[in-house]
Amino acid sequence: MNSYIVNELKKEEAWRLFKIIGDFIDGFEVMPEFSPSVTVFGSARVKEGNKYYEAARELGYKLAKKGFTIVTGGGPGIMEAANRGAFEAGGNSIGLNIKLPKEQKPNPYTNVTLNFNYFFARKVMLVKYATAFVLFPGGYGTLDELFETLTLIQTKKLKPFPLILYDKEHWDGLLNWLKTNVVSNEYIDEEDLNIFKIINSIDEIVETIESFYIKHSKDLTEF
Repeated sequence: MNSYIVNELKKEEAWRLFKIIGDFIDGFEVMPEFSPSVTVFGSARVKEGNKYYEAARELGYKLAKKGFTIVTGGGPGIMEAANRGAFEAGGNSIGLNIKLPKEQKPNPYTNVTLNFNYFFARKVMLVKYATAFVLFPGGYGTLDELFETLTLIQTKKLKPFPLILYDKEHWDGLLNWLKTNVVSNEYIDEEDLNIFKIINSIDEIVETIESFYIKHSKDLTEF
């Protein structure tokens, strides 16, 4: 390969490394200040008035009133709704936005917005400082976040914080598929299904998260 091209590639990779480090530095400097926090995942496509949008907004509001910071990917849809609820409650609302070719515009309901160059650095920050995770219906991105978080807990790279899926009707098909196709073939253990809960009530989700935090608040530094 031409030496000029090689040198240019090396420069490009070095610059990419600095951007990666910058993503992590921003997160490490900001996120620890907003504990305890709950990360909310879900579709970017739902609009105000959609039942899941309004449920996420309610969740953000009620958790913020309990003193939890709401953390999302910073975009529209479920992310906007959860941030909006926290913002309207006067609580801390954080958006971890991603820079894309077709730029994702940060929603206006955050006290703090961090802009990431790379999905993997952003996902680290969405997971690392959370006390709990709530997943609303969504697409590939939401499913990616679900299974990555499940894997981190299953492999004990992440402590077993509450991982809650909202709306039984939506998630039951996935649960049944896991039971009949994944557990039955011994790709995972049946007990691995206990890593997450499916809950229909926003109030029950808030109670589950608050109870966990109260129980473990003295030793959360070990988590």
